Amino acid sequence: MKLCLECGCRHTADDWKCPACGRAPKFDHGYPVFAPYMIEDASSFKAELFAPSAQLEAGHFWCEARNALLVWALRKYFPGFKSFLDMGCGTGFILSRIQKEFPLARLAGSDIYTESLACAKSQVPDGAFFQMDARHIPFENEFDIVAALDVLEHIEEDESVLTQMFQATSPGGGIVVAVPQHRFLWSPNDDYRCHKRRYSGKELVEKVSNAGFEVIRVTSFVSLLLPVMILVRIKESRNPQVYDPLEELRISGFLNTLLTTIMTLERFLIKGGLSFPAGGSLFVVAKHP
Repeated sequence: MKLCLECGCRHTADDWKCPACGRAPKFDHGYPVFAPYMIEDASSFKAELFAPSAQLEAGHFWCEARNALLVWALRKYFPGFKSFLDMGCGTGFILSRIQKEFPLARLAGSDIYTESLACAKSQVPDGAFFQMDARHIPFENEFDIVAALDVLEHIEEDESVLTQMFQATSPGGGIVVAVPQHRFLWSPNDDYRCHKRRYSGKELVEKVSNAGFEVIRVTSFVSLLLPVMILVRIKESRNPQVYDPLEELRISGFLNTLLTTIMTLERFLIKGGLSFPAGGSLFVVAKHP
């Protein structure tokens, strides 16, 4: 169900025009824009990273591992889901994997930048895309799954976002959330990517629960590689003036293969029921009762 952000009317109008107050979003390159004030705001992400990131994500050990973990969680905890919203869809890398694995699902993606929507649309031509502020989602009980993968850390009002995600998900559906973990891992990488925080497991579980969700799985990932990650972060912190935001995506073939193997082992252990207590990222699955 669509939700008018002006008057709160619930409707199903194809053109987004509210039947009650007549409000309709403007369109930019074919995408409805619900938060034009955010397009010029560079405080949450660097838009110039979209194009180079799109070229480097495919095959990268971390990007592929996160996608594989997401696919596993959807199959295990939400079998038969019919609709999926990738909130903060970026380049469309995640949605393209979901389309491949779940071809019958209705897919949608949102972002604050129309540049990323165009990139994502090229990856998933049949998906529905719109520009919005995650603190004000124009849907109610609309999607079986809402995913926020490395999104919440960019937003100061993360609890408001989780409440909006609860509003947008259908009862019986749920959310999948991934965020960077551990304050001691803070580095120039976090500064450049405009992160507001790195989470602890307790903090994120509490915020997800307070939004109304029932947390059903929480685990760290990038756990087996945590010692390596600590060393990399120390190196970055010592030389912040030469920080390259894309360096972590530019990994040689042999090293990438080795790290992929380690992440595959880690995922095998998670599938077997092991929840890692520490790691570079935190992964949470929660249901809308």
